[in-house]
This record gives sequence, structure tokens and C-alpha cells, in this order.
Amino acid sequence: MPEAFLYFVWQYQYTAVKDLLTTEGERIQVIHPGFRNLDAGPDFFNARLLINDVEWVGTVEMHIRTSDWLVHRHQYDRAYDNVILHVVWQDDQPSTTMRVCRANGTSMPTLELAPITDPAVVGRYNTLAESMEVIPCAGLFRTVQPLRLTSMLDKAMMQRLERKALVVRQIAEQTNNDWEETAYRLLAINMGFKINADPMEQLSRAVPLKALLKHRDTLFQAEAMLFGTAGMLDDVEEVDDYVTVLRREYRFLSAKYNLAEKQLAAPIWKWGKLRPANFPTLRLAQLARLVTYHASLFSLFVGNTNVQVLLRALQQVPSDYWCSHYRFSKSTNKTVPRLGDNSAATIVINTVVPLLAAYAHHRGQPAFLDRAITLLEQLPAEKNRLTDGWEELGLSMRTAFDSQAAIELYNEFCSQKKCLSCQIGAGLMKKV
Repeated sequence: MPEAFLYFVWQYQYTAVKDLLTTEGERIQVIHPGFRNLDAGPDFFNARLLINDVEWVGTVEMHIRTSDWLVHRHQYDRAYDNVILHVVWQDDQPSTTMRVCRANGTSMPTLELAPITDPAVVGRYNTLAESMEVIPCAGLFRTVQPLRLTSMLDKAMMQRLERKALVVRQIAEQTNNDWEETAYRLLAINMGFKINADPMEQLSRAVPLKALLKHRDTLFQAEAMLFGTAGMLDDVEEVDDYVTVLRREYRFLSAKYNLAEKQLAAPIWKWGKLRPANFPTLRLAQLARLVTYHASLFSLFVGNTNVQVLLRALQQVPSDYWCSHYRFSKSTNKTVPRLGDNSAATIVINTVVPLLAAYAHHRGQPAFLDRAITLLEQLPAEKNRLTDGWEELGLSMRTAFDSQAAIELYNEFCSQKKCLSCQIGAGLMKKV
């Protein structure tokens, strides 16, 4: 039985008996089980107990076995001197000579849960834990109370925003809080659309935004810096006039901005199983256009509350060459499409929204976070394997807020079977 189950039983006091006794026969009355500690130290703090009619206030530590106290060497750790009760699933230290104690030598009262836990709760937990469904509670999902479901989805969405905002803040720290550079790097990463996100990130660090902005008036030079530093100009099999001039321009600009020593290796870029519209060459051409077309990416992203304005701003047409090419020297008779609606929406979700959330934290202004949520509520729900699975269970997907929350719920709770940390799973576990 995992410790998470012990936390659940203790927090909600799902025992089959009212009269609790320690392994030494001391009476226990739980006034308050305490609050879950998510940091280092004992598992619950501010617990209030009556042990043999004496009131104790302090922390509660939990283990699968009593001997785990000794294994973890808590008997030598002064941080555990304030523990007033040791709660275990199984007491494997029946000998009084082996009982656990605090660092100051005082003995530790121990409560064994296995013999007194409500069997129905154990059964419901095993149903979830042993489920072979992609979503463990799939068979019971339609019985979840709507209010509990909404509350959990809101929690998952805010957790996702916070997690993504942390990544953005880390980028901002790397740039000494240069939010223009941060917006550019974040955009570049997401223009890679997962499969080429890593090389796009490396490229955005190698070619700083300030260098590109010095050549805003000449898109060709911005393309030369990006394609050349990406390592894409070295192994072109058939060289046309565009590639020839790009190479010449890159030699000059790489010397000016010390780009040659930062140049990426061509094999780092992934092409397999990609549709031509997702080829990294086209994505770099689109990135070059966006960087040079907009005077300030950061102002564009944080200054707009209308999602349609953002989508149109992201769907700029690249240079003429890339309107008829997917790769160097290989023209196509069909017009190369600009960034699609779904791709533009994905960039808003993964670039603009986290940027706003991170900037809200940086400035201490929740209004930017509200703006991020508003953007999600203006976008239609994403369509993918995960969202399809949720909809089959009856979960309504109207906006990107809904789909993002559902994706987070699956990735961070369902796939890891953290049912006891999920309000939905906890609700299904509770007594009827």
C-alpha cells in the first residue's frame, strides 16, 4: 500500500473503528489530523490529538512499516522531535527494545492502520489502482459530481499555467529579465512544434534577437543568420541563386556577430514523418518574417486581449522564395500555405499564455494572468487523442481552457495514477 493511501485515510479518518489505540494500547482522539506538508519534514503539521486524555499539538509522520522510521534515520534528525504520532500501515517492530524514538530519546506513539482501515475504502482504492483503463476512473467517471469535476479541472489548469510560467521565468532569468528576448526564444521553441523544439531553442540562444532586429529592414539578412547558424546551408545538394546569396550573406554576418562558433550541426534537425508544411526550413522562414515584421514581439503578445488579432499577427506570409519552396532548391507548383489556424492557435496557447502568466508573477499584477485565461477561453478546444478520450467519457470540451485542463489532468494525475491527489479520485474514494 503506497504512502499516498495512508495520507488519504489519515486526512479523512477512514477507519472502521471509532476508538483508536496506539500499538502500546494508548487511547487516541483526533481533534484535527493536521495539514499535508508538501515540503521536507514530517508529513502533516499542526495536528491536534488527545493521547490518554493529554492534548498534543505537533506533526504526524507516516510510513508503510514502523521500521521505516529507523531506515530513514529519523531517530537522529531533530526536525522530527516535534512528531506526536507515527502512523504506519504495518507495525513490524513488536519488540519493545526496537520501538522507534525521537532524537531526544523519547518514545514515539505508533498507530497501525491496516487492521482498522475501512475495507470498503481499500476496495475502492484497489479498483482505481488496478484499473487497466487509460483513465483509471473511466468506469466511474460519469458518477462524478459536476462541482467536483469543475473544481479539479480549474485546479489542473492553474497548475499547468504555473508550471509553464516557471519555464518562462527561467528563460527570463537567463536573459537578465530581457522580456523581448524571452518572448523571441519562447516563440522560436514553439515554432519547432515539439519535434524540433530543442534545436529551435538552441538556435534562438545562438542568434540573439538584437542581432536580428538590426536587420529588420532586410528580411533576407535575418534569414541568412537563422539558416546559416542552423547549419542548413552547408549540405544543400542543389544550389540555386537564393542559396548562393544566403551563403555569402551569412559569411559576412557570422563574422560580424560571432555566429560561426555557435553554428548547429545539420543532423540535429528532424524531418522524418513531418508534413512539408512542418519542415524546419519553412518554420525558420516564418520565424524570420515574424521577428522582422513586428517591432516588438513582447508588446504584441502582452498587449492584445483579442485572440483574432494575435492569430492574424502570427500568420504572416514568409518571403517570396518560401511561398514556393518547402526545402532549398526544390520548388513546388502549389502555393506553400502560411501558418495554419491550428498551428497559430497552438502558438498562442504555448507561447503567449505562459508568457502572460510569467509576466504576471514578475510584475505582481494578476491582470496579466486574467488576460492569459481570457485568451484560452476565446480559443476553440484542441483536438487530439487525449481530448477525444475525455469526450468519450462525457467531458465537455468547448474552449482551449477546457482542453488544456483535461490534458494536464491526464498527464499529471491519470497517467501517473495519482488518483488520491485528484479531487475526482478522492471523491470516488469517499464513503457513500
